[in-house]
Amino acid sequence: MSSPSLATRLEAILYLKGRPISVGELAELSHASRQEVEQALLIVTTRYAQQDSALEINETNRRYCLQLKEGMTDLVQDLLPVNLSTATLRTLATIALKKRILQSDLVDLRGSGAYDHIKELLAQEFIERRRQSEGRSYWITLSEKFHRTFSVLPDLSPPESEQPA
Repeated sequence: MSSPSLATRLEAILYLKGRPISVGELAELSHASRQEVEQALLIVTTRYAQQDSALEINETNRRYCLQLKEGMTDLVQDLLPVNLSTATLRTLATIALKKRILQSDLVDLRGSGAYDHIKELLAQEFIERRRQSEGRSYWITLSEKFHRTFSVLPDLSPPESEQPA
């Protein structure tokens, strides 16, 4: 299996970061030159512009991000089961994919905004945080409330016919 193209890798980086990032940062994260990144960004941007997608690549002040197209925010907000920003949901999705992650690693993946996301997710009890036994960071895991809210765990309650009357 061949490795993903630079354009595909940039798309993944933009998705995971969830915030505007510079060409220099994209070059560093993708292990490519600035010129290669600029060419690949043009490919990704064109790809999104040509397809019927809810997403787009936005460039502001030479920083790029993957975001919902204008007009889609209202639809998505109505569909979300909780009141979390898209960036916070992406951080939560990253935690869910990893199952257990060090807070320091999460911040490396998602940027310094992850600290605010973690505070919000802790306040809404979607995650749990425990200090590392050796080291200064915290382990972050999903809470039972996360699993109930997002129906990730199967329903383990007995069928109605087996429940006591």
